[in-house]
Amino acid sequence: MIMTRGRTPDTAEQLRRLRLLELLSGIEPWDDAERADIVDTAEWIADGSPLYRIRKPDVPAKHLVSYFVLVDARRGELLLVAHRKAGLWLPPGGHVEPAEHPWETVRRECREELRVDAVPSPLTGTRPFFVTVTTTRGIGQHVDVSFWYVLQADAETVTWYDEEEFSAIRWVTPRQLLSEPLDTLDPQLHRLTEKLLAALDAAATSSKEEPTATS
Repeated sequence: MIMTRGRTPDTAEQLRRLRLLELLSGIEPWDDAERADIVDTAEWIADGSPLYRIRKPDVPAKHLVSYFVLVDARRGELLLVAHRKAGLWLPPGGHVEPAEHPWETVRRECREELRVDAVPSPLTGTRPFFVTVTTTRGIGQHVDVSFWYVLQADAETVTWYDEEEFSAIRWVTPRQLLSEPLDTLDPQLHRLTEKLLAALDAAATSSKEEPTATS
Protein backbone atom coordinates (compact mmCIF):
# COMPACT_ATOMS: atom_id res chain seq x y z
CA MET A 1 0.00 0.00 0.00
CA ILE A 2 1.24 3.51 -0.82
CA MET A 3 1.07 5.78 2.19
CA THR A 4 0.57 9.54 1.91
CA ARG A 5 1.96 11.53 4.80
CA GLY A 6 -0.34 13.78 6.78
CA ARG A 7 -3.31 13.94 4.43
CA THR A 8 -6.01 11.95 2.69
CA PRO A 9 -4.62 9.92 -0.24
CA ASP A 10 -5.25 11.51 -3.65
CA THR A 11 -6.25 9.06 -6.40
CA ALA A 12 -4.24 10.81 -9.14
CA GLU A 13 -1.16 10.96 -6.94
CA GLN A 14 -1.52 7.32 -5.98
CA LEU A 15 -1.66 6.43 -9.66
CA ARG A 16 1.44 8.49 -10.44
CA ARG A 17 3.33 6.72 -7.67
CA LEU A 18 2.22 3.31 -8.92
CA ARG A 19 3.43 4.21 -12.41
CA LEU A 20 6.81 5.25 -11.02
CA LEU A 21 7.07 1.97 -9.15
CA GLU A 22 6.22 0.13 -12.36
CA LEU A 23 9.04 1.99 -14.15
CA LEU A 24 11.46 0.96 -11.42
CA SER A 25 10.42 -2.67 -11.65
CA GLY A 26 11.47 -2.71 -15.32
CA ILE A 27 15.06 -1.67 -14.62
CA GLU A 28 17.59 -4.50 -14.49
CA PRO A 29 20.20 -3.41 -11.92
CA TRP A 30 23.75 -3.17 -13.18
CA ASP A 31 25.49 -3.63 -9.82
CA ASP A 32 24.86 -3.76 -6.08
CA ALA A 33 24.82 0.04 -5.92
CA GLU A 34 22.00 0.30 -8.43
CA ARG A 35 20.16 -2.56 -6.75
CA ALA A 36 20.30 -0.62 -3.46
CA ASP A 37 19.22 2.62 -5.18
CA ILE A 38 16.21 0.87 -6.72
CA VAL A 39 15.13 -0.40 -3.30
CA ASP A 40 15.70 3.03 -1.71
CA THR A 41 13.73 4.77 -4.46
CA ALA A 42 10.83 2.31 -4.29
CA GLU A 43 10.53 2.80 -0.53
CA TRP A 44 10.71 6.59 -0.93
CA ILE A 45 7.97 6.62 -3.58
CA ALA A 46 5.73 4.25 -1.62
CA ASP A 47 5.99 5.99 1.75
CA GLY A 48 4.29 9.16 0.52
CA SER A 49 7.32 11.46 0.67
CA PRO A 50 7.17 14.54 -1.61
CA LEU A 51 8.61 13.65 -5.01
CA TYR A 52 8.98 16.91 -6.92
CA ARG A 53 11.10 20.00 -6.44
CA ILE A 54 8.92 23.00 -5.66
CA ARG A 55 11.62 25.58 -4.91
CA LYS A 56 15.21 25.84 -6.13
CA PRO A 57 17.58 24.36 -5.27
CA ASP A 58 16.65 22.05 -2.41
CA VAL A 59 12.96 22.01 -1.47
CA PRO A 60 12.20 19.26 -0.79
CA ALA A 61 15.64 17.94 0.04
CA LYS A 62 15.08 14.81 -2.07
CA HIS A 63 13.38 14.97 -5.46
CA LEU A 64 13.07 13.44 -8.92
CA VAL A 65 15.35 14.19 -11.88
CA SER A 66 15.44 12.88 -15.46
CA TYR A 67 18.70 12.59 -17.40
CA PHE A 68 18.87 11.65 -21.07
CA VAL A 69 21.89 10.19 -22.84
CA LEU A 70 21.94 10.97 -26.57
CA VAL A 71 23.73 8.24 -28.52
CA ASP A 72 24.83 8.58 -32.15
CA ALA A 73 25.09 4.88 -33.07
CA ARG A 74 26.75 5.58 -36.42
CA ARG A 75 29.61 7.48 -34.81
CA GLY A 76 29.60 5.41 -31.63
CA GLU A 77 29.48 8.53 -29.47
CA LEU A 78 27.33 10.06 -26.77
CA LEU A 79 26.66 13.67 -25.85
CA LEU A 80 27.97 15.42 -22.76
CA VAL A 81 27.28 18.97 -21.62
CA ALA A 82 29.41 21.21 -19.40
CA HIS A 83 26.90 22.20 -16.73
CA ARG A 84 27.64 25.68 -15.41
CA LYS A 85 26.22 25.29 -11.88
CA ALA A 86 27.48 21.76 -11.28
CA GLY A 87 30.89 22.46 -12.81
CA LEU A 88 30.87 18.97 -14.29
CA TRP A 89 30.42 17.19 -17.61
CA LEU A 90 27.19 15.20 -17.60
CA PRO A 91 24.26 14.28 -19.85
CA PRO A 92 21.48 16.84 -20.34
CA GLY A 93 18.43 16.62 -18.10
CA GLY A 94 16.33 18.42 -15.56
CA HIS A 95 14.05 18.25 -12.56
CA VAL A 96 10.71 16.50 -12.93
CA GLU A 97 7.91 19.03 -12.53
CA PRO A 98 5.03 18.30 -10.11
CA ALA A 99 2.78 15.57 -11.55
CA GLU A 100 4.99 15.24 -14.64
CA HIS A 101 5.98 11.79 -15.90
CA PRO A 102 9.80 11.41 -16.07
CA TRP A 103 9.63 10.63 -19.81
CA GLU A 104 7.69 13.85 -20.39
CA THR A 105 10.50 15.65 -18.55
CA VAL A 106 12.94 14.17 -21.07
CA ARG A 107 10.83 15.38 -24.01
CA ARG A 108 10.45 18.87 -22.54
CA GLU A 109 14.08 19.30 -21.51
CA CYS A 110 15.40 17.95 -24.81
CA ARG A 111 13.50 20.67 -26.65
CA GLU A 112 14.42 23.39 -24.14
CA GLU A 113 18.12 22.56 -23.78
CA LEU A 114 19.04 21.30 -27.27
CA ARG A 115 16.10 22.23 -29.55
CA VAL A 116 15.76 18.67 -30.83
CA ASP A 117 13.04 16.07 -30.35
CA ALA A 118 13.58 13.20 -27.92
CA VAL A 119 13.77 10.02 -29.99
CA PRO A 120 13.77 6.86 -27.85
CA SER A 121 16.61 4.44 -28.37
CA PRO A 122 15.59 1.01 -29.71
CA LEU A 123 17.55 -0.33 -26.77
CA THR A 124 15.15 1.03 -24.15
CA GLY A 125 12.15 2.72 -25.76
CA THR A 126 10.57 5.28 -23.43
CA ARG A 127 11.55 3.43 -20.26
CA PRO A 128 14.41 4.48 -17.96
CA PHE A 129 17.63 2.52 -18.34
CA PHE A 130 19.37 3.38 -15.07
CA VAL A 131 18.48 4.85 -11.67
CA THR A 132 20.71 6.59 -9.13
CA VAL A 133 20.34 8.30 -5.77
CA THR A 134 23.03 10.97 -5.42
CA THR A 135 23.80 13.75 -2.96
CA THR A 136 24.71 16.92 -4.84
CA ARG A 137 27.74 19.09 -4.11
CA GLY A 138 28.02 22.75 -3.20
CA ILE A 139 25.43 25.27 -2.01
CA GLY A 140 21.90 23.94 -1.60
CA GLN A 141 23.03 20.35 -1.16
CA HIS A 142 20.22 17.88 -1.72
CA VAL A 143 19.52 14.37 -3.02
CA ASP A 144 18.68 13.75 -6.68
CA VAL A 145 16.73 10.60 -7.44
CA SER A 146 17.59 10.30 -11.13
CA PHE A 147 16.00 8.27 -13.90
CA TRP A 148 18.45 7.97 -16.82
CA TYR A 149 17.01 7.53 -20.32
CA VAL A 150 18.74 6.63 -23.59
CA LEU A 151 17.91 8.48 -26.82
CA GLN A 152 19.07 7.96 -30.37
CA ALA A 153 20.46 10.99 -32.18
CA ASP A 154 22.39 12.24 -35.17
CA ALA A 155 25.25 14.36 -33.83
CA GLU A 156 25.09 16.63 -36.88
CA THR A 157 21.54 17.73 -35.98
CA VAL A 158 22.52 18.98 -32.52
CA THR A 159 23.60 22.47 -33.50
CA TRP A 160 22.29 24.55 -30.57
CA TYR A 161 22.39 24.34 -26.78
CA ASP A 162 21.16 26.48 -23.89
CA GLU A 163 24.18 28.65 -23.07
CA GLU A 164 22.62 29.76 -19.78
CA GLU A 165 22.74 26.14 -18.59
CA PHE A 166 25.83 24.84 -20.39
CA SER A 167 29.18 26.38 -21.25
CA ALA A 168 29.95 23.75 -23.94
CA ILE A 169 28.87 20.40 -25.38
CA ARG A 170 30.90 17.55 -26.86
CA TRP A 171 30.52 14.06 -28.28
CA VAL A 172 32.72 11.29 -26.87
CA THR A 173 33.00 7.55 -27.24
CA PRO A 174 32.14 5.47 -24.17
CA ARG A 175 35.75 4.29 -23.99
CA GLN A 176 37.01 7.88 -23.99
CA LEU A 177 34.55 8.80 -21.26
CA LEU A 178 35.67 5.90 -19.06
CA SER A 179 39.27 7.13 -19.33
CA GLU A 180 38.38 10.55 -17.91
CA PRO A 181 38.69 11.27 -14.17
CA LEU A 182 35.44 11.19 -12.21
CA ASP A 183 36.14 14.54 -10.57
CA THR A 184 35.32 16.20 -13.93
CA LEU A 185 32.15 14.14 -14.48
CA ASP A 186 28.85 13.37 -12.86
CA PRO A 187 29.83 10.85 -10.14
CA GLN A 188 27.54 8.17 -11.58
CA LEU A 189 28.59 8.59 -15.20
CA HIS A 190 31.22 5.84 -15.32
CA ARG A 191 28.72 3.31 -13.99
CA LEU A 192 26.07 4.42 -16.48
CA THR A 193 28.58 4.16 -19.32
CA GLU A 194 29.68 0.66 -18.30
CA LYS A 195 26.07 -0.48 -18.21
CA LEU A 196 25.33 1.15 -21.56
CA LEU A 197 28.39 -0.42 -23.21
CA ALA A 198 27.36 -3.87 -21.98
CA ALA A 199 23.80 -3.38 -23.25
CA LEU A 200 24.97 -2.14 -26.66
CA ASP A 201 27.38 -5.04 -26.99
CA ALA A 202 24.66 -7.52 -26.05
CA ALA A 203 22.27 -5.99 -28.58
CA ALA A 204 24.92 -6.14 -31.32
CA THR A 205 25.69 -9.79 -30.53
CA SER A 206 22.01 -10.69 -30.52
CA SER A 207 21.53 -9.01 -33.91
CA LYS A 208 24.42 -10.99 -35.42
CA GLU A 209 23.03 -14.25 -34.07
CA GLU A 210 19.53 -13.76 -35.52
CA PRO A 211 18.84 -16.35 -38.25
CA THR A 212 18.90 -15.07 -41.81
CA ALA A 213 15.63 -15.50 -43.70
CA THR A 214 15.87 -17.92 -46.63
CA SER A 215 13.72 -18.11 -49.68
